[in-house]
Amino acid sequence: MEVLAFASYPVEAAATRYRLEQFVGPLAERGIRLRVRPFLDSRLFGSLYKRGELPRKALGVMGSALRRVGDVLAARGADVILVQREAMMIGPPLFEWLAMRVGKCPLVLDLDDATYVSYTSPTYGRLGSALKWFSKTDDLIRWAQVVTCGNRSIAEYVESKGSRAVIIPTVVDTERFRPRARLADEGRKGPPVLGWIGTHSTFPYLEMIFPALQELARTHSFRLKVIGAGRERVRLPGVEVESLSWNLAREIEDFQSFDIGLYPIDAKLYADQWAAGKSGFKAIQYMSVGVPYVVTPIAACKEIGEPGRTHLFAQTDEEWREALKRLLADAELRRRMGEAGRQHALAHYTVPVQADKLAQALREAEKQVGKMKAEG
Repeated sequence: MEVLAFASYPVEAAATRYRLEQFVGPLAERGIRLRVRPFLDSRLFGSLYKRGELPRKALGVMGSALRRVGDVLAARGADVILVQREAMMIGPPLFEWLAMRVGKCPLVLDLDDATYVSYTSPTYGRLGSALKWFSKTDDLIRWAQVVTCGNRSIAEYVESKGSRAVIIPTVVDTERFRPRARLADEGRKGPPVLGWIGTHSTFPYLEMIFPALQELARTHSFRLKVIGAGRERVRLPGVEVESLSWNLAREIEDFQSFDIGLYPIDAKLYADQWAAGKSGFKAIQYMSVGVPYVVTPIAACKEIGEPGRTHLFAQTDEEWREALKRLLADAELRRRMGEAGRQHALAHYTVPVQADKLAQALREAEKQVGKMKAEG
């Protein structure tokens, strides 16, 4: 079985890496060849959401669009078209429509975010929103034989549109995402590390709890490690902060370097429906490496893990302070929660289980091939 996958972003983007690329091998073992075609290359992706150089980036997007034409022609050898969110991050779903007709293939849509909810781009403002063409997601949902969804909230939206939804959470390879070695753990010195990994667009979530962290630093010793904020320095008076750029080669090591994971989400920053679409992936990453974490109980984050055993909930400043105080003061509690999180990830969030679900969804869509070709 041949599956041609379209993604907006290259492997550096978590959605492409964990919703598509990591399934290439497992699907091959199940008799399915998955070819992943990103719209942006790594260089353009690295600069796209940085301010400035708009003409150069516009030319880069135009070049990517021309290359997408070749991807559409490749659909002639495919049995199924798999689209991760969208084939291109701007404009209508033209390439998806063309690929389905050129290849006479059924469509499987993969949604790990509430891309059907409009928002204002933090980098490009109203221009970005105008180009985004938010209504395309509803079109793709309508065209798809199956929609694979990152969480229950997205699945409910898909089903409200009358389409078939299958929940496939975003997971990591638990053979690679493992707790740090015990000897390395015993040899660590210094205060506990509170850690956060994200992007420039999610950094405001972390800033939301800065007052709680400053208050906490008056009575407890810790270091804050921030990765991927999109800025060279993060200043927080009274708190020791280490700010690093995100690096794919260092990703697992960075997660392992935390003693406590931070996962704040502020639904007020976006429409509530957008926050409800968050799939809770960071929680699964924390658990896989055996790191206890504190999370805002929103959407899928309320359903992942076991509160009080693998993690703690916090929403207000006071709740964040109290939850972090509890973990900072008790190394044994951190150890127990980390071990429980690791076992939970192994029991519920492994690649083989999700690969089985994806393979079944693709085969379900493949059954539509004969019908579509007969109609063509």
